[in-house]
Amino acid sequence: MVMQGMRLITVTMAATLVLAGGAIAQEQEKPATIESRSSDSTSTTAPTQGVADKEVCATCHEEVATALATTAHGRTGVANWDGLSGCQSCHGPGQAHVDGGGDVAKIRNPKKIPAAEVSAICLKCHERGERSHWQGSQHDQRGLSCLTCHAIHPNAARPQGPHLLAKVTEFDTCGSCHLKRKAALYRSAHMPLREGSMQCTSCHNPHGSNGPALLKQNSINENCYACHAEKRSPALWEHPPVKESCANCHDPHGSLHPRLLVAKQPRLCQQCHDETRHPTQPYSDASTAPEFFPNSRMFDRGCMNCHSQIHGSNHPAGNRFLR
Repeated sequence: MVMQGMRLITVTMAATLVLAGGAIAQEQEKPATIESRSSDSTSTTAPTQGVADKEVCATCHEEVATALATTAHGRTGVANWDGLSGCQSCHGPGQAHVDGGGDVAKIRNPKKIPAAEVSAICLKCHERGERSHWQGSQHDQRGLSCLTCHAIHPNAARPQGPHLLAKVTEFDTCGSCHLKRKAALYRSAHMPLREGSMQCTSCHNPHGSNGPALLKQNSINENCYACHAEKRSPALWEHPPVKESCANCHDPHGSLHPRLLVAKQPRLCQQCHDETRHPTQPYSDASTAPEFFPNSRMFDRGCMNCHSQIHGSNHPAGNRFLR
């Protein structure tokens, strides 16, 4: 028993020494690893070769440089990830272009490269905030680039909109592609974009989002509740189509019917509700008089004359949305 105990102690001490030795060896290796990583990072952030002087671009492109100086891009001196600033932050190192006497093959022209490469240039500085979802967004997947909507260089012959937009307003910029939505906004009932009280970006994020149809919120209802908070659920008695989506009854861009409805009452309601309980014939065939009289259930031709709380009711007796 004594011999077995001594052997057990010896084995335990040996294992402890082995583990301690391994830990010491790891500690000795760490400085070398850190040093190698720091040297790698230094090599990746080394200054780009062939960078021209910042002022040399204006020698040939004086009008462009003067106009650019009036914009946010021209006023900032912040460098991109490659350490480039000014004209070269977008067009790349320009010394070879200068040495070549203005050879266009030796400078990068964003208008002549693929859309993905154009967006990659812009994202070197503009990848945060509302632009963090650009990669993989609907606009990105359809081959659009930042230059599809934005004009970096001002042009006296073409008025420039806010945020360096290619058109004067957001409505004109978005409407150049979304013609169906633009036409809807010219209907009698429409969102006040034409009047300037709203913008497309009041509801949508054109640079990408987690919600459907590039909405700023995660759902259609949450997007509408940002302004129409009084329609927000939960309610004691909820109307299922309202809870599902506001777009079941409303066209958010424009409609020929009041309150942006997709159809007129009572036809809108009877897309879901059984017509036999509330006949929608404008005149009743049950009348014995020589002339036909309007059906009392069609008074003013609106279901909401009685069912006024159609978005939901908190009244204990509001299961029919009457109060």
